[in-house]
Amino acid sequence: MRSSPTTAADAAVPGTRSGYATHLKANLRDYGMLLSLIAIMVFFQVMTDGTLMQPLNLTNLVLQNSYIVIMALGMLLVIVAGHIDLSVGSVVGFIGAMAAVLMVQFELNFVVATVLCLVAGAVIGGIQGWFVAFFRVPSFIVTLAGMLVFKGLSLAVLQGQSVGPFPPSFQLLSSGFIPDVFHGAQWRISSLVIGVVVAAALAAAELRQRTRQAAHGIEGEPAALFWLKLVVFAALIVAFSAVMASYRGLPNVLVVMTLLMLLYDFVTRRTTLGRRVYALGGNEKAARLSGVKTQRLVFWTFVNMGVLAAVAGLVFAARLNTATPKAGLGFELDVIAACFIGGASASGGVGKVQGAVIGALVMGVMNNGMSILGIGIDYQQVIKGLVLLAAVFFDVYNRRKT
Repeated sequence: MRSSPTTAADAAVPGTRSGYATHLKANLRDYGMLLSLIAIMVFFQVMTDGTLMQPLNLTNLVLQNSYIVIMALGMLLVIVAGHIDLSVGSVVGFIGAMAAVLMVQFELNFVVATVLCLVAGAVIGGIQGWFVAFFRVPSFIVTLAGMLVFKGLSLAVLQGQSVGPFPPSFQLLSSGFIPDVFHGAQWRISSLVIGVVVAAALAAAELRQRTRQAAHGIEGEPAALFWLKLVVFAALIVAFSAVMASYRGLPNVLVVMTLLMLLYDFVTRRTTLGRRVYALGGNEKAARLSGVKTQRLVFWTFVNMGVLAAVAGLVFAARLNTATPKAGLGFELDVIAACFIGGASASGGVGKVQGAVIGALVMGVMNNGMSILGIGIDYQQVIKGLVLLAAVFFDVYNRRKT
């Protein structure tokens, strides 16, 4: 019996072959980046004879890329708004230098010093945002000047020398681990429990959102894809926490990263502020005519970027246990690359928090895997540059097709 041809109605029904094809085509970039990350991890896991997924290496991977992920969250909003920030690496170095002077030389309490550093980051972002938003100076020029200024200020504050060590309580920000209240002999049971709870909470949130969409007649992704993605993500979270629990548990900085990711995902997807940032990057004139105070919005995106750069600077300084004049060198390139690789558009208005995080993980896994394989820094830079170019080319190509 001959099958009937696919109709337009069939194409709109999730679960049909056309429905799957339509959904996959509409979300090609998201699925493509996730599959690319998995492929890269499998490749380096095989090439390094299993070293990549060892608990010690996974811990180092988290610690090495925590500040990149943190800054990528702020950079995403800046790029979505249609701008760029080249100063974040220098701000990381300057904040680390400031923290060292306050805690080590002036012996200021680490909590007070941390607050002052965060305020300094906000002021730095505000100054740059003021020039970009209210004086219409291109963000490329403003932040390029900021990169030079704060690189010089870092040298001046440290007087060309490394300053450290930091107080042990401050070091726990980056080198500490979640304590095991169950006192497991070989396993950090608290970390494993946290992983299971997080996986269950994320699954419940996704199910609740899908139910809410169905109640309002909003078409979601096909059921098979939804359940497959849900099970895979939950399994990966539990597996990751189990591997970490077999070593020293979940790092403190991972908790900071996770909370920030959840916060920014909520802001970008569920709040009026987030929608306005996307509207600003999509069409600034239309957003302004719609009542959005675009200048103020641009200003606050840079303030936010300054605060997150300060957080990253504190995390990096705590990890190294010292402040050096060269701290933060080249960080801006990895952060910007993470956003673009994760799907942010160079023309603004497009980008997701999950994409920026995946992009940062792609960069981190590549750096870590190539270092384990003994690939020189010269070829590492070449490979990362080609990956960035391919990601941006893919974005531009898709935009032209549509």
